[in-house]
Amino acid sequence: MTKNEKKIAIDKLKDMLNDSKNVYLTDISGMNSEDTSKLRKLCFSKGVTLQVVKNTLLKQAMESCEKDFDDISSVLKGNTSVMISDTSNAPAKVIKEFLSKNKSSEKPSFKGAQIDESYYDQNQLAILENLKSKEELIGDIVLILQSPMKNIVSSINSASNKLAGILKTLENKKE
Repeated sequence: MTKNEKKIAIDKLKDMLNDSKNVYLTDISGMNSEDTSKLRKLCFSKGVTLQVVKNTLLKQAMESCEKDFDDISSVLKGNTSVMISDTSNAPAKVIKEFLSKNKSSEKPSFKGAQIDESYYDQNQLAILENLKSKEELIGDIVLILQSPMKNIVSSINSASNKLAGILKTLENKKE
């Protein structure tokens, strides 16, 4: 790789890191081509970008970023792949799903993640998997807000039904 090619690669990585709030680092080394293809398809279907990178280039991109990647840069040892997604828990779910479907495989192995400004180490994959996305949280809030309204509407409907029943009964008694 020439210096110019390295600079272009670093600039691309820098832009990718600056544009994303959710950066996962994994190790997919040693996976055969069939498993790698399955992983890439799963990533694509879940909206996750998977890219194999050189540690030195990624480290330089992290250092030149506007964000602070000091904590996550400490795991740049061995082979590294970057998983990026708009949804904070999508890469964690991809890793868990792939490992559960391929029991014989130990890869991809989770190295660490940076979600917004928070760093998660390799032991916190389960936490990341259960982390709710922005859309899921909004959905939960909408359901919580709808519940009292549904109760009020239901009460009004049942009260009107009772009133109609009482009026009908009184009308039948007069006859």
